[in-house]
Amino acid sequence: MAYSTELADRVRERLSIVDNIEVEEKKMFSGLSFLVNGKMCINISHDNLMCRYDPEMEDEVSEKKGFLPMIMKEKQLNGYCYVEPIGFQKADDFEYWIKICLDYNPMAKASKK
Repeated sequence: MAYSTELADRVRERLSIVDNIEVEEKKMFSGLSFLVNGKMCINISHDNLMCRYDPEMEDEVSEKKGFLPMIMKEKQLNGYCYVEPIGFQKADDFEYWIKICLDYNPMAKASKK
């Protein structure tokens, strides 16, 4: 599984300052996923972030620099996207992606075990 360890460290460091959450790291989606309170929140895939956010934000999110839609079985999955490095190199941009993922996490459904 190939993923940027530098980006993983950056996400790990950012999540470590959030109060009252439980973070679990798990290898999945051909990368490293960060599960927050038992739910997939953000993933590192190669050099990209894979984000899970409120699907109602789709129009706003799709306009962001670095956005790539997440396609599965020839269908775009609203509420999930990939973000290329150009979209999170700046601290403010990185914070935007982490924040929308964390904001949605309490509403997100946990996958069946």
